Amino acid sequence: MDLEARSLQPSVKATLLAKLREYKNDLNNLKTEVKRLTSPNANLAARDELLESGMADAMMASADQKGRLLMSTERLNQSTDRIKESRRTMLETEELGVSILQDLHQQRQSLLHAHNTLHGVDENVSKSKKILTAMSRRMSRNKWIIGSIIASLVAAIILILYFKLL
Repeated sequence: MDLEARSLQPSVKATLLAKLREYKNDLNNLKTEVKRLTSPNANLAARDELLESGMADAMMASADQKGRLLMSTERLNQSTDRIKESRRTMLETEELGVSILQDLHQQRQSLLHAHNTLHGVDENVSKSKKILTAMSRRMSRNKWIIGSIIASLVAAIILILYFKLL
C-alpha cells in the first residue's frame, strides 16, 4: 500500500500517506496488545490482579463484587477475541495485498513483452513499406521502358512499310 500511495499524484499522496501512517500505528498498537494478552504470564498477572482485592475479604465478598469480577473477566475474554479476529483480518489483508502485487507484476511483464513485440512488428512494417515503395518505382520505370520499346517498334514497322510501299 505504501508503494502504491507513493506513486500517486501529490495531492492524493499526502492524505493517503497520512492515513497509512495512522493505520500502521494502530496495527503496531494492536500487535503489542495481542502479545500482552496472549502471553501466559500476562493472563495470570491480570487474573491475580483482579482477584487480589477479593482475597483479603474472601469470606465477606458480596454478589456485586463477584458480578463485577465475572464481568471484567468476560470483557477481557471479549477483548482477546477481538484482537485475535483483528490479527486474522490483518493477515488475510496482507496475503491479499501480496497476491495483488504478484498479479500486477505478472501483468507488467506481459505488457512489457507485448510492447517489445509491437516494436519488432513496427520495424518489420517499416521495412516492408520501403520494399513495396521500391517495387512500385521499378514497376513504373519498367512500364515506361516497355512503352517506349513498343512505340519504337511501331515506329520502325511504320517506317519499313512506308519504304516498302513507296
